[in-house]
Amino acid sequence: MSDISRPLRVAIIGAGPAGIYAADALMKSDTAKDRGVSIDLYERMPAPFGLIRYGVAPDHPRIKGIITALHKVLDKPEVRLLGNVDYGTDITLAELRDHYDAVIFSTGATDDRALGIPGIDLDGSYGAAQFVAWYDGHPDFPRTWPLEAEKVAVIGVGNVALDVARVLAKTGDELLPTEIPANVYEGLKANKAIEVHVFGRRGPAQAKFTPLELKELDHSPNIEVVVNPEDIEYDEGSAVARRSSKITDQVATIIENYAIREPKQGAIHKLFLHFFENPTEILGADGRVVGLRTERTELDGTGNVKPTGRTTDWDVAAVYRAVGYLSDNLPQIPFDQQAGVIPNEAGRVFDEGRHVTGLYTTGWVKRGPVGLIGHTKGDANETVDCIIEDMTNEALLSPASPAEGAIIELLESKGIPFTTWDGWYRLDEHERALGAAEGRERIKVVEREDMLAASEPDKVSRPSV
Repeated sequence: MSDISRPLRVAIIGAGPAGIYAADALMKSDTAKDRGVSIDLYERMPAPFGLIRYGVAPDHPRIKGIITALHKVLDKPEVRLLGNVDYGTDITLAELRDHYDAVIFSTGATDDRALGIPGIDLDGSYGAAQFVAWYDGHPDFPRTWPLEAEKVAVIGVGNVALDVARVLAKTGDELLPTEIPANVYEGLKANKAIEVHVFGRRGPAQAKFTPLELKELDHSPNIEVVVNPEDIEYDEGSAVARRSSKITDQVATIIENYAIREPKQGAIHKLFLHFFENPTEILGADGRVVGLRTERTELDGTGNVKPTGRTTDWDVAAVYRAVGYLSDNLPQIPFDQQAGVIPNEAGRVFDEGRHVTGLYTTGWVKRGPVGLIGHTKGDANETVDCIIEDMTNEALLSPASPAEGAIIELLESKGIPFTTWDGWYRLDEHERALGAAEGRERIKVVEREDMLAASEPDKVSRPSV
């Protein structure tokens, strides 16, 4: 039975938008406010913000502006950031249960979903998430990326596919004013891609792009967006989709306009959007990608498609699959491998049909990697409602060491150089100073050791002189 004479102690694993929104929802709950709430946000990276920092393309500062709103949550005295702490390695589930009334898992989705077609393992076949992590300066990924292919394929018709295609089609100098670190700039400057082909198996009315992302493809003077007029096709199901969704109609209209316009003057790169082309095989020679085979599809009247048996081999030397993200299987808690989520009901973690006391989840690891960043607010509210209900019913954990200082003592006893919210401000200031020296807003620090040195200099061991 939880001791209601002290503040509710909650650990949130993952300091991306989903976890921060959960912290915000907890602090705004009238029931929690009456008792008081104390939240520790754990993050395995030295810096917070999850996919906003490591999943949003660098030329999208508008989306990165969401960090401003998240800052206001982390500035609250009820919240502590404990970064550079890896759940399952640096801290265990048993230790969390010993220190908190409830634990929320909000670890998101950072890996690539599999695509089961022949040739997927060839050299030159990549997951989009890996490429995104590289150009976003993720410290756990290689510092270089092979960009030798002049013709590249991207499989998928969502915003991640557009991000990958746009970054591949832009020049390094176009992206230099953003926050990209030096190694990414050097890599993109040497990029040999002059044609980027994006493939989707269905039509314009079924594409999952957002209108703004689709329009942004054309903002670069170096990119000509090309759509085959034969791909502008709709059936009754497509027409219903356009009538019932303003966004779907806008996306289809933008694609139509790309198909009928005159060639763009001065553009040195072409970005093709192909519809009704279902990738069936990545072609290889000597272990490397040499092409992509697609099968032409056609609408069946419902908005879905059926195969036609007609295939095309596309001359490309690299293939990026952007068919969805996949959440990591976290240790010590149940996980649905097929769905890529933690089994749950309304955010309560379930194992073999029963709620695991004190464990909750929110965000993409709760419902799968679909929807925009803002959609995780509803997830957070639902999960927090369950926690508040369980608190009211005295159905949370009964931690033996709930004092705020106890977890700090534990981390320090293990010698873990954890980062803090004050440390983020120091890292933020350091990155901005690096950018100012080159007339840029920010230059992202990549190396984990350099991030720690900037954010928590007292915790970084330095060699004696």
